[in-house]
Amino acid sequence: MKTNVLVFPAGEINSVELHDALSHQVNINVFGASSVDRHGAYVFKNYRGGLPFINKDNFIEEFNKLIDEWKIDFVFPTHDTIALFLAEKRDVIHANIIVAEEKTALICRDKKVTYELFADCNFCPKQYTSFEEFPVFIKPREGQGAQGACLVNSKEDIPHDISFDEYTISEYLPGEELTVDCLTDSKGNLCACLPRVRDRLLAGVCVAGATLEPSTEVLEIGKTINERLDFLGLWYFQLKKDAKGKYKLLEIATRCAGTMCLSRARGINLPLLSVYAAMGKDINVFENPYSIVMDRTLISRYKIDYIYDTVYIDYDDTIVEGNDVCLQVIRYLYQCRNQRKKIILITRHEADHDDSIEQSLEKHAISARLFDEIINLSFDDSKVDYINPEKAIFIDNAYAERKKVFDRYKIPVFDLEGMDVLTDWRC
Repeated sequence: MKTNVLVFPAGEINSVELHDALSHQVNINVFGASSVDRHGAYVFKNYRGGLPFINKDNFIEEFNKLIDEWKIDFVFPTHDTIALFLAEKRDVIHANIIVAEEKTALICRDKKVTYELFADCNFCPKQYTSFEEFPVFIKPREGQGAQGACLVNSKEDIPHDISFDEYTISEYLPGEELTVDCLTDSKGNLCACLPRVRDRLLAGVCVAGATLEPSTEVLEIGKTINERLDFLGLWYFQLKKDAKGKYKLLEIATRCAGTMCLSRARGINLPLLSVYAAMGKDINVFENPYSIVMDRTLISRYKIDYIYDTVYIDYDDTIVEGNDVCLQVIRYLYQCRNQRKKIILITRHEADHDDSIEQSLEKHAISARLFDEIINLSFDDSKVDYINPEKAIFIDNAYAERKKVFDRYKIPVFDLEGMDVLTDWRC
């Protein structure tokens, strides 16, 4: 029996990390759901949008209907507020919630309460009740991604609308910042404490970073946090060095971080291990013996409303480029095979090369059985004459060939740069 895991909401970068960490596990089915449709529909094969917001009276009822329909075993919340809400409603949700206990989720959601809990620790930053000295750093008690946070260097920098009930005022920390990915098993043991640096941020999200070996100082902070709070599975905390080079606590979160992919790249799949922790299984953590540097940028995924069941595709300079197989194309062809689409290879290879198309396919370790039909053309043949346009598309690197097909049949035609439009990333 597979374990069914629901990611909610399934639209932001950390939900994609949960998807990528779980979707290829042989013993797990991963599902995604959201109240607001964003990127999840492009990633999750099993996806449902349009759920009520958690502040609506019918949320629990509709959420449980979906859980029952999909036979969900575990739910991963991906937003701090939703993590707290589901922790509070754990007893009425029809699935297990992979999140810390309610009290811990409440403490982690409120930075003021977090600092009060650790006020006796040397890693807790100094807190102020007013602007007694400068510089200081202010941030909302509830927030994420540095939203609403700012450095105050003088009285002139103090925001006019600041409410001391809603903000914390902390000592300014000028040094290096770390995020530390952690994992706690079902017995409360801290099984992983994995620091990483955030070298570049985009809209509060880390887009460049690297793994570090945990220092004794970082490990002790992680152990102290774990001892005072009740976690289950993955969580993380953030640190920043003060003027004396000592790490001070910024915040703690009970959800997945999008850049936990760095820990996974070291061989530690925190989402998967969290599922095992929630099942009460023993956890054994080890990491591969190398360091990781990560850099990412925005990617594009597409949906088109054209339904097709047949693909006509060129060979030279399309499936193969020079002496190499085009990886994006070969991935797409196997996608078509999985979707039971007909693949027809249409080529002039034998008219322009010394080997046969079968010999060339074998040379590149491509099975001729990948294709439902292979059409060999002479120089005098025109590809457009061999195409049945019914629910078909045409892929060829040559503009002239694409133009002929489009002009006659008005079906979609694609060059290699258009393969992104055809790729289906859902799984």
